[in-house]
Amino acid sequence: MPFLPRDFQVPAVVQTDRFRMRSITIHDVFKDYDAVMSSREHLWRRFGDIWGWPAEDLTIEENIVDLGWHQKEFRLRSSFDYAVMSLDERRLLGCVYIDPAPEPGQDADVWFWARQSELAGGLESALETFLPSWLGACWPFETVRINGSVRTLDKSVTA
Repeated sequence: MPFLPRDFQVPAVVQTDRFRMRSITIHDVFKDYDAVMSSREHLWRRFGDIWGWPAEDLTIEENIVDLGWHQKEFRLRSSFDYAVMSLDERRLLGCVYIDPAPEPGQDADVWFWARQSELAGGLESALETFLPSWLGACWPFETVRINGSVRTLDKSVTA
């Protein structure tokens, strides 16, 4: 069974009063690399055991490969990596990953992070609140795992 219905229109851009989310591309490499490496300790605590990422010695070239892969997956509709950008697009503030579910009974596996400098301002909390509403309103999912916790989405909410 495919990850998404063939006729489903994947949201290209979503914007709130705090951030803009759009597909990450190789053109984001410097902004992404800065966000990742300046937040490495925070990201390693969240993803190190799961993904072994980000490596302490991650290079810009490796990051280009990663972003190219994410860009290709988005185009193929096999998984989706959204860059969480400042509204003026000057800074990458984090990422949201939407992947096929690893477990039966779930529709998607969603992970997100915010750069270390945005934690005190509550960006991760804002994403934690925003994502279930957006996923329920704009995606064909009913049950997802978000940062490791299974959630049933409220399909009556509009994003």
